[in-house]
Amino acid sequence: MSTTELLRREWTAFRRPGRLIALAAAALTVIALGLLFTLNSHSSCPGPCPAVPVAGDGSIVSDEFWFLHRDLSREGSITVRMTSMTGTITYPPPKHDQIVSGLVPWAKAGIIVKDGVRQGSQYAALMMTGSHGVRFQHDYRNDVAGSAGDVSAQSPRWLRLTRSGNMITGSESSDGSEWHTVAAATLDGLPDTVQVGLFATSPGDLTLRKIGLGGAIEEVRFTQAVGVFDNVTVEGGATGKWDSDSVGEMNHTDWEKYHNPSGAVEKDGVITISGTGDIGPLGEEGTRSVENTLLGLPVALIIVVIVAARYGTRTAGEAASRRVIVARALVVAGANFVTGLVAVGIVLPAGIASLKGNGIVVPSLPVLTGARVIVGLAAVLALCAVVAYGLGVRLHRGWSAILIGVSLIALPYAVTAFPLLPDAVSDWLLQLTPAAGFAVKQTTVEYPQVTEHYAPSAGYFPLPWWAGLTLLCAYTVISMLIAVDRKQAEKTDWR
Repeated sequence: MSTTELLRREWTAFRRPGRLIALAAAALTVIALGLLFTLNSHSSCPGPCPAVPVAGDGSIVSDEFWFLHRDLSREGSITVRMTSMTGTITYPPPKHDQIVSGLVPWAKAGIIVKDGVRQGSQYAALMMTGSHGVRFQHDYRNDVAGSAGDVSAQSPRWLRLTRSGNMITGSESSDGSEWHTVAAATLDGLPDTVQVGLFATSPGDLTLRKIGLGGAIEEVRFTQAVGVFDNVTVEGGATGKWDSDSVGEMNHTDWEKYHNPSGAVEKDGVITISGTGDIGPLGEEGTRSVENTLLGLPVALIIVVIVAARYGTRTAGEAASRRVIVARALVVAGANFVTGLVAVGIVLPAGIASLKGNGIVVPSLPVLTGARVIVGLAAVLALCAVVAYGLGVRLHRGWSAILIGVSLIALPYAVTAFPLLPDAVSDWLLQLTPAAGFAVKQTTVEYPQVTEHYAPSAGYFPLPWWAGLTLLCAYTVISMLIAVDRKQAEKTDWR
């Protein structure tokens, strides 16, 4: 019998109504739960929601800070001395009235060159940070470290940005005489006149609240940064007066309204800038659109494992050759691949469109990345099914194969997809079990300069997608080798 005829025969044997209904139920579960969640997700703002900052490459970014600025032409520079950087952190309810002094690690204050005051426009900035020293950052994703340490009146920092055409160079000094270049960046397409000046911003303080068996959910506290500058000098082509503006919305919190509004104050040559927000890649709260559309995957995975394991026990009860075992594994893989392809191929674009329609911030999903998620998850479901099928062949007993399959494949994924276990335990499970293959759906990026909860429950996997898929393939090969070896041993014993 040819391979094609064998596969056709095994497909005919596999497509019993019960199995097809179960796989259809798995696909419908993914689609239904994903759409149910996304259709009921809405953004809420006291008034009209502010516009979402979009960078030149089309990506959604964070771009909110207080900006004291003036014009700068194609050749020029700004130099300042920074003598202080302080901040405040406000506790959320029920301790909303408790305010403490302090800076979050990535609070920022310094000098910046920016293509206007529109959110998302190009920029290059040299700054002091809360606990990462001097940094040169540009165009949201790029970050270069300068000298470490803090700033004070006894240990001030001199900062300088120099523009030459599209080239922006950041330099620092401890005394204003000897300068060290931190980094330089080319901002293609800068207009002849840009804005240059002083800024301050401070992202929310991320805290983790323990729940479940040691898992954690994120809570964010309002923060504000304050930078103090003097010896401000702008040279070479600067014109016009200083303007003071909020890039993005500010001064809506009680702390800003009644205690310390964000803004710029000048007195006797000393300029104080207060601000909140962030300049950089979009944080996790706006990047989980893929995760939110795939909430039904754990349930679908359990169904897939049960169907494949029971089909494997059917093979175990027959005198099937190695060739037949492999053919049946291919049929199982093909059926589950199509199941995953249909389910994810429908729910991912439909769910993202639903979130956008409800006003939720949804970062753009590149075509190749979306294809990798859809095809990759279909392949992961297929491989998980083959692992379960091999267990069924090896163990003979259906419930034993199902129990082990669910415990080895579905349970690790399910418990790590939600904040139930400590992050270290979740990372361990996703590095050692077949569930590592689900890293193919990760689309969020970990940025060192963004403080986030980089954990599986937040959509971050400990292995890159290709490494997780490779580990799952290894489990698949081992499972099939064990299954084939078992059947060969049975034939040898019978003889």
